[in-house]
Amino acid sequence: MREIITLEKPTLRQKARKVTTFGPALKVLADDMVETMRQAPGVGLAAPQVAVSQRLIVVEFAPGSEALPEEEAEAAPKKLFRLVNPEIVRASEETATGVEGCLSIPGYAGEVERHAAVTVKAFNLQGKLMKIKAEGWLARIFQHEIDHLDGVLFIDRASKIWKTKEAPETGDA
Repeated sequence: MREIITLEKPTLRQKARKVTTFGPALKVLADDMVETMRQAPGVGLAAPQVAVSQRLIVVEFAPGSEALPEEEAEAAPKKLFRLVNPEIVRASEETATGVEGCLSIPGYAGEVERHAAVTVKAFNLQGKLMKIKAEGWLARIFQHEIDHLDGVLFIDRASKIWKTKEAPETGDA
């Protein structure tokens, strides 16, 4: 488990460094981030959120589950993504506004307009290039996490922000 940093830490606002070495240390960081994300609990986490300036994100989500009743959504099989140096290479013109929270900004939520669909190009932990097409909530999560790699937070993009009664239960995105 790693500590999730909050707004007062400068790493959150800095552009993360590109990963150039694919080895055991990267796998350890990714595994730690997955465990930290699950414990929080959240659906995504970027390395800068654990005070590491590297372009690495982890996302765990069941595509399509956002349309299911809560009990079914929680039981839906989740897919785990560990993306190194991710970048959005295609984005739909269509956008959608949705509510987001962030593990680094506990107790706040906001309405954010994002592309409805994106194509993300990234490397896996072994350095193999891959492309992922995502839409809906998964596309939103990818955009939120990739923003973290550029020092951008959801509050920077939100049209409306409010204090929640407690820390967001949904975690990132």
